Amino acid sequence: TFARDYDETLKNAPLDRIMVETDAPYVAPVPYRGKRNEPLYVEEIAKKLAELRGISFEEVARQTTKNAKRLFGLD
Repeated sequence: TFARDYDETLKNAPLDRIMVETDAPYVAPVPYRGKRNEPLYVEEIAKKLAELRGISFEEVARQTTKNAKRLFGLD
């Protein structure tokens, strides 16, 4: 899920342009590899994004939620 080729892009893309998702039901993220992927695992994606950017999970969650609301007209 997190190929090294994408790390630089994720570090440098504007956070207000990023959304998080899973490939559910396929390809579960680490640490759930080999199990059925679930939408609940989107938290792992956000944690990895926070780690790559050197920011808090809470900041990623807050901004990506805002981005999703804007995209879907829910704000």
